[in-house]
Amino acid sequence: MSKKAAVTGTWHDKNQQVDFVLPLIMFEEDESKIVYCPALDLSGYGKNDNEAADSFKIVLDEYLIYTTRKQSLVADLKALGWRILKKGKELIPPDMALLLNQNQNFSRIFNSHDFRKTTTSVSLPIYS
Repeated sequence: MSKKAAVTGTWHDKNQQVDFVLPLIMFEEDESKIVYCPALDLSGYGKNDNEAADSFKIVLDEYLIYTTRKQSLVADLKALGWRILKKGKELIPPDMALLLNQNQNFSRIFNSHDFRKTTTSVSLPIYS
C-alpha cells in the first residue's frame, strides 16, 4: 500500500453531497476478517470478506446517519484530521503517512498484519 493513498471526491450540487472513493484495508485478526477505513477510523468484521464488507457498510451508514442528525459530521471529520474548504464543498482527508504517525491502531495494522487495500464509494452530506 502506498502511504500516499488519497481520497478523491466529486461535488454534486443538486443533492448537496460529495461522492468519495475511500481506501480500505482488509486483514485478518483473531480468526475474523476485518475491513478498516483509516480516514474515518471505522471498521467492520465478519467470518469472511463479504460479511466484513457488509458489516463495514452498516457501520459507515450508521456513522453518517448519526453525525448528520447530530450535525457533528464536519466537527468529527476535522477531529479526524480532515480539512474542510469552500463551505464544506471540498473535503480533504488526512494523508495516510500522517495517519500512520498519529493513529496507533492503523500503525499496528500496517506494521503487523498482512493486508490488502481496496476502496469503497461513499456519499458525504455537505453542510455550510
